[in-house]
Amino acid sequence: MDQLRPKIKVEYVQHAAIATLTDEKILDESDIRGLAGSIMPLVETSPGVNLVLDFSNVKFLSSAVLGLLIRISRKIYESDGQFKLCGINPKIHEIFRITRLDRVFDIHADRYDAVRSLD
Repeated sequence: MDQLRPKIKVEYVQHAAIATLTDEKILDESDIRGLAGSIMPLVETSPGVNLVLDFSNVKFLSSAVLGLLIRISRKIYESDGQFKLCGINPKIHEIFRITRLDRVFDIHADRYDAVRSLD
């Protein structure tokens, strides 16, 4: 079952947790459940967390991941944290643009810009 769970690597830099997605593809329901199971505990046990989610390794993404990102951001903002996305490839960024989620999420070119943008 572990091989089905999207892998994340979490680092703590300054006042932020940076979660880097290590899988190239997050497509099916088990991938999304695994991703939620990896990230939600971090969000739920760390009130006020500043989370940077790094997509630089991700090449393919299911649209269902967008719903998960909305749930993650809602939890973070409810606890007065900040949520940034970075490293999104142009094809995936186009999905954010078409769905207008590029206006909802704070998207940065890389993790350094994302961390610098934290208040």
